[in-house]
Amino acid sequence: MKSMAAKQLSALVGKEFRQMLRDRKSLFMLVGVPVMQIVIFGFALTNEITHAKILVEDYSRDPVTQRIVDKIQASTYFDVEEGSLMPDALNVAFRKGQIKLAVVFPVNFGSSLLHLHRADVQIIADASDPNTAVTLTKYLSSIIADYQMELDRTSKAPLQIEPEVTMLYNPELKGAPTFVPGVVAFVIFLICIGMTSISVVKEKELGTMEVLLVSPLRPALFLMAKGLPYLAVSLLNLIIVLLMSVFLLDMPIRGSIVLLLAESVIFIVCALAIGMVVSITSKTQQDAFMNGQLNMMAPAYLLTGFLFPVENMPLPLRLLANLVPSRWYYIIVKDIMLKGMGLQSIWKESLVLVGMTVVLLWVNTRILKVRLQ
Repeated sequence: MKSMAAKQLSALVGKEFRQMLRDRKSLFMLVGVPVMQIVIFGFALTNEITHAKILVEDYSRDPVTQRIVDKIQASTYFDVEEGSLMPDALNVAFRKGQIKLAVVFPVNFGSSLLHLHRADVQIIADASDPNTAVTLTKYLSSIIADYQMELDRTSKAPLQIEPEVTMLYNPELKGAPTFVPGVVAFVIFLICIGMTSISVVKEKELGTMEVLLVSPLRPALFLMAKGLPYLAVSLLNLIIVLLMSVFLLDMPIRGSIVLLLAESVIFIVCALAIGMVVSITSKTQQDAFMNGQLNMMAPAYLLTGFLFPVENMPLPLRLLANLVPSRWYYIIVKDIMLKGMGLQSIWKESLVLVGMTVVLLWVNTRILKVRLQ
C-alpha cells in the first residue's frame, strides 16, 4: 500500500515538474525574476557616490592649494577638472549637469592660512538632488579637514580652513525638489502602462476582437482610438500632480509650463505605446498585468535616477537604465522645474524620448497589422 502511494506521489511530482518546465512564463517568474531583482537591487541600492564631476578653480596656485587638489584627485569620490570659469559659465555648467560640485580657492589662500592661521574656501553644489549635494560636500569637507589636521601637527598655532557652502537651485535642501519629478515620472509611467496593457487583451476576452479582425480598420486608427482616451486621462493626472506639487509641496516650476506639458505628452504616448505592445502580445488580462506592471515596476523605480544615482551603477545597469523612458523624462522634468532650462538644453533627452516613441508606435502598428490580417 505504501509502495503504491509512493509511486502515485512520484508520478504526480514528476508531472508537476514537467508542467513547470513547459510553462516558460511561470519558470521565468520563479527563477528569472528573483535573479533579476537581486542583481538590480544589489547594485542599485547604494548611497555611496563615486566619480562625481567636480570643478576646481584655484586662484591662489600655491603649495597648500595644490596639496589639497592632489588629495581630492586621489579620492575615488571625485573626477577633478581644473579650470577657471566666469560666474555665468559656471552656472551654465551646473545647469547642464556637467559638474556636481565646484571648489573655489581665493587669491592668497595658502598665505592667509599659514600667516593668519585661517583661510576660506568656497564650495558650490548642485542641490537639485539634496542628498547627493550633502553627501558630496561632506566628502570634500572631510578631505579638507584631514589636510588641516596634517598641517596642525607641524604648525605652532592651530589652523582653520573654513568651507563656505552654497547650495544651488534648492538652498533650503527641501525633499520635494528631489522626489516630485521622480514620482511624476514613476507614477505616470506605470499608470499609462497599466491602463493600456489590458485594453486590447480585454477585447480578446470579451470576443469583440473578432469584429475588429473582419473590419477594414487600419492599425493606426485602432491605436489612436484606443490611446486618445488614456492620453486625456493621463494629462489630467499630470495636471493634478503638478498643481498639488506647487500649492501643497511648494515646488517651483521655474521653466516653461508649455514645454513641460509638451514633453509630458511625448512621454505619456511613449508609455501608452509600451502598454499597448504588452496588451497586443498577451493572451489574458492576468498576463498583461504581470508583464506590464510587475516587470516594469522595478526598472522604473530603481533605474529612473531619483532614488539612486545611475552614474554610480555598473555599466550593464547604466545601459539598461538608458532603455527606461522614465529616466529621460525625470531629467527633463527636473531641469525644467528646478533649473528653468529650455529646449536648447534638454534637446538630447527629448530626442531620445521621441525616438523611443516612434519605434514603439511602429512596433505596435506592425504587430497589430499581422493580427488584423
